[in-house]
Amino acid sequence: MSSLSGRFLMPQLSHTVPSSSARPRPRLFAGPPTVAQPVETGVDAGRLEPRVEEKDGYYVLKERFRQGINPQEKVKIEKEPMKLFMENGIEELAKLSMEEIDKEKSTKDDIDVRLKWLGLFHRRKNQYGRFMMRLKLPNGVTTSEQTRYLASVIRKYGKDGCADVTTRQNWQIRGVVLPDVPEILRGLAEVGLTSLQSGMDNVRNPVGNPLAGIDPDEIVDTRPYTNLLSQFITANSRGNPAFTNLPRKWNVCVVGSHDLYEHPHINDLAYLPAMKDGRFGFNLLVGGFFSPKRCAEAVPLDAWVSADGVLPACKAILEAYRDLGTRGNRQKTRMMWLIDELGIEGFRSEVVRRMPDQELERESSEDLIQKRWERRDCFGVHPQKQEGLSYVGLHIPVGRVRADDMDELARLADIYGSGELRLTVEQNVIIPNIEDSKIEALLGERLLKDRFSPEPPLLMKGLVACTGNEFCGQAIIETKARAMKVTEEVQRFVSVSKPVRMHWTGCPNTCGQVQVADVGFMGCMARDENGKVCEGADVYVGGRVGSKSHLGELYRKSVPCKDLVPLVVDILVKQFGAVPREREEVEED
Repeated sequence: MSSLSGRFLMPQLSHTVPSSSARPRPRLFAGPPTVAQPVETGVDAGRLEPRVEEKDGYYVLKERFRQGINPQEKVKIEKEPMKLFMENGIEELAKLSMEEIDKEKSTKDDIDVRLKWLGLFHRRKNQYGRFMMRLKLPNGVTTSEQTRYLASVIRKYGKDGCADVTTRQNWQIRGVVLPDVPEILRGLAEVGLTSLQSGMDNVRNPVGNPLAGIDPDEIVDTRPYTNLLSQFITANSRGNPAFTNLPRKWNVCVVGSHDLYEHPHINDLAYLPAMKDGRFGFNLLVGGFFSPKRCAEAVPLDAWVSADGVLPACKAILEAYRDLGTRGNRQKTRMMWLIDELGIEGFRSEVVRRMPDQELERESSEDLIQKRWERRDCFGVHPQKQEGLSYVGLHIPVGRVRADDMDELARLADIYGSGELRLTVEQNVIIPNIEDSKIEALLGERLLKDRFSPEPPLLMKGLVACTGNEFCGQAIIETKARAMKVTEEVQRFVSVSKPVRMHWTGCPNTCGQVQVADVGFMGCMARDENGKVCEGADVYVGGRVGSKSHLGELYRKSVPCKDLVPLVVDILVKQFGAVPREREEVEED
């Protein structure tokens, strides 16, 4: 097989603690656009002409496909974003003042658009001159050294500096100023981190099982796969221009658990473990996404790949999307729109053309994921597959941390564990590899008692919130503090017997993934009882994750935020078996 092949064996139970730093470093390359021949799926052969071409090492949109393109595509044509990293353009840009930058369209587009290819998001509306930096953290695995470095970065920014655990299992740090960026990028590289290709039309952080390698019930350790995917996408953190000019963002995950912690049905590509003729591999789902105008669950590609085929399949699917995806209305440029246009067989045919030897096996019926599995949460103390070791899951309220919190988490990981931390897509943190004899001492630490409880209240367990308008210019409402306040108030009125997952997102871009929540809140403007405009939320109910996943439905539009508590109480009582506190107290008497 080509250099894209990575060799994997059928997973075995391990009784040693794997090292997060022991990552293979293959050299991975992507091929040029594939010129298609007519197919039998009824798709016009002219439609299958690649819309991009390679020029000077970068992929650009061909001249004849540039009519009707969106503004972001025009920005990419005017200047290749990756040159800010690969040709050190960031060094010169960082020397300019914000006033100088804003005088020229080119440099203004640099800081507002192109820097997103370096993982830097200018907070022009709410924090002019400040940036959020998004990291790549495959599988959510990080080290105490990396965590301390990120803490040292945000600490210098005082009240403007903080960090968030994201719904893609990675860190975002806030408060960054442009003159510091070159030094920060060098510091990230020194501790084995990168922010490269984590924003805009790139592949986002590869998600995997947060309990990979330590869960007695895991199907497969996802870390080797997510690491290789991340290395491939970023060319080992050097930058991979083969996949930096996609029509839109693109999400990937590798499932390693019956719990489906990875949320495969909302990813553009999901690998689901399955056996075929005695061989271990993965069935593929494609096309899952959220957007303001449409949300779609991933669909089967009717394809199975062996463990060796994980990277070739990713490459082929990305190239099909890169080459053929439309670049007009940004609301219609995610990969599912291309799948709709070509049909699933037409899209599959284009993937096959880009596979080694132009072969792709059909889906296997030997799915390894148990359908009747009670999804577990990761909070509290749990035994690992390694004898004598346990992991402890900590609740990070709405994912927000400060520098001192990060330093404390790093300290606890060093003293009680192996210097490793795991992040989850629910915005929480796991400390793995703790000797059982140290568990009691860890649970007695002040951080766990005062801030990050291993046993949070049931309604707090599944609470997720996006950035909100505190920092994000697209958010319509404040989310994190409000999510906490509403949940705390609801807890005063009702009690529940099991967790209810409540997600908050500040705008229709739904970074908070409200459609997969039991109860979701999407920020909007509403009117109160006097007709006055106020912050509000569209309320969604009934989303599910796991093997029986489906998206929630709109329950009530434009509810003023001040009226959410009684509405949530009513929903919890009628649909989730919550018990009003007054009745509970009477029954106890």
